[in-house]
Amino acid sequence: MNIGQAARACGVSAKMIRHYESLGLLPPVRRTEAGYRQYDAATLHTLRFIRRARELGFPIEEIRALLQLWSAPSRTSAEVKRIALQHVADLQQRIDAMQAMKRSLEQLAAHCHGDGRPDCPILDDLAQTPAPAPRP
Repeated sequence: MNIGQAARACGVSAKMIRHYESLGLLPPVRRTEAGYRQYDAATLHTLRFIRRARELGFPIEEIRALLQLWSAPSRTSAEVKRIALQHVADLQQRIDAMQAMKRSLEQLAAHCHGDGRPDCPILDDLAQTPAPAPRP
């Protein structure tokens, strides 16, 4: 199967397949004499694995670790679970940060008259110079 067919079969773009290859997430693929990539069923299965992991928001390095565990017969599910739960914690931290941003923007919008006046607490807040971050 060529790269276009593999892309359609797996629901990823040909560009992403080449990107995953460049990152080493996919094993080197067989090429025709003309240099065209040829994908087999095992590689398509790996591509689907990667696509699903990306849909769940796993970063590339965690996908790399999951791929290694997936192909290791001596793996333990405890290690897979540890990676998944760490990702859950990272997602929760991002969700919390986004909810805090949402609350801040809602509060700023509630104090903005939204009329013809030029004064705007949203712009005033954005224009504030933040304090420098503390040094470790």
